Parts: sequence; structure tokens; C-alpha cells
Amino acid sequence: MSETGASTRTVKVVIAGINGRMGRAGAHAVFSNPEFELVGAFGSASAPYVGTDVRSILGVSDDNNAGILVSNDFSESVARCKPDVLLDVTRAEVAVANAKRALEQGIRPVIGTSGISPESLKELSDLSSKLKIGAMLVPNFSVGAVLMMEFARQAACIFQNVEVVEMHHTKKVDAPSGTAMHTLQKMAESGSNFNPQGVKEKELMPGARGAKSDANIRVHSLRLPGLISHQEVLFGSDGELLKVTHDSFNTSCFTKGILLALKSVCDLDHLVVGLDGILMKNVVHSQT
Repeated sequence: MSETGASTRTVKVVIAGINGRMGRAGAHAVFSNPEFELVGAFGSASAPYVGTDVRSILGVSDDNNAGILVSNDFSESVARCKPDVLLDVTRAEVAVANAKRALEQGIRPVIGTSGISPESLKELSDLSSKLKIGAMLVPNFSVGAVLMMEFARQAACIFQNVEVVEMHHTKKVDAPSGTAMHTLQKMAESGSNFNPQGVKEKELMPGARGAKSDANIRVHSLRLPGLISHQEVLFGSDGELLKVTHDSFNTSCFTKGILLALKSVCDLDHLVVGLDGILMKNVVHSQT
């Protein structure tokens, strides 16, 4: 779809994993904007909500979206509803398989789950480039979180001593989070010599100092009831501490990012990881 096409007709969206926290957020985001249309949804064969009207899952009474039943058959679902974009917020291994099938059928996947291996990511990137069909992997749809990662990247060019603390709800299975991994990657791109060796440490309990990235940055993952999605990047220097912090209190913070990804992927011919490049490009355009 060209940029003109994206702006002159409705983007048709199918959602995988609609009964989850992010799936519901995606559906509500699509419902909230007339530039998008939810045309289908699907889940695993064992999911109890298969065959259920999407409106009942979301607790809405929108007549414009009546009759959209959750399917457990990917091929049948996309053949019937002919979507432009797949929003996949399932598990990593499922999302990769769904994204490959989507690309092969000319559908642009937007993956909103974490835990995807570098090998799987390369496979998706190669397939997307070969077919010249856009795809996106978005570690975090929150615009605030994207800015947090960008600010951390900038600070990493100046501060050598840094650690990351990410905190999530107890149902999150992967650690560190995709947001933390993306933050580590962006900071590593600065080329700084992080956390030069000071005293020789001795862990009295294995893992007490957290995991360590290839760039020598430690990351600590917390999983507790009451948390949603939170991250702190702490930079230390003589006599001062800089904290770059972001907190998500509910899923409404993902709406802008979800819609931005669903629209932007239509103008891509390759795989893009993260919203940061697209968001910054929009900021530049708005200032010119």
C-alpha cells in the first residue's frame, strides 16, 4: 500500500491473541479510530473464546463491529476477511509462525510480543525484504517508553556506569523484557566502555547482581503482583545519579503506538524493529 493509499482508505486489521491484555488494547485502539477497521480475530484451537463475538470479549456494543467471531484457523480467517495488517500479540513462537504465513499471503505483520530469538528475527527480516512487504517488531507500543529508550541512548554516550531495572506483572514469562533488551541494544550502539571494572565482586547468592549484556550492562528483572510495565535506566557518576524512568499504569498508553505501527507498516518494504525511528521521523516532519 502506498503512502497515499494508507491515507485514503481504511486499513483492515486482523488480531491474533485478542483475548489477552495487549489484544484487547489493540482492538480498542482500532475501534477508536475511523481510519482502521477490525475485520477478524483468531486464537489457538484450545482457547475458550473461539467462536465468540469480539464485542462480548471486549465488553462493547458497537454495531459497526457486529458478527466478528474469533476463529482458530489462520488461513481461513485471513482468506475470509482479507486484512491489510496482522497485529500479533501472542507468544513468541506463535507470532513468528503467524508472521511468516502473513508475509507469504501479502499481509503486513506487526508483532507486539517479546522473546523472539535473533535467528527468528533474521528469518522474518530476510523474508520481508525478499517479498518487499513491510513488517514490524515492536517491543513496546508506549510512546513514552520509546522516548525513554531514546533518552537512555543519548545518556549512554556520556555516562559509562549504567544498570537497567525492569518491572512487570507476574504473567510475563520472558526476562529480561523486550523493552529492556531493546534499551540495551540502543545503548550498546553508542560504543561506550560500560561499567569499567572496579572492585572484584563476590556474589553470595548466584545472580544477585543480575544478568549482564554483551556490552557489560547489568539488567535486573522483577515480577510482582500490582505491577504493569515499568523500567528504570540508572546512570551513575561522581556525586550524581541520573534516572530515566517510564511507568505504564494501564493499556490505554499503547493506543497511539499501536495505531502508528498499523499505519506505518503499510508504507514499509522491509522489517523495522521498534517505533523509535518512525516516531522520530514524524516529529521531524511535524516541525518542518
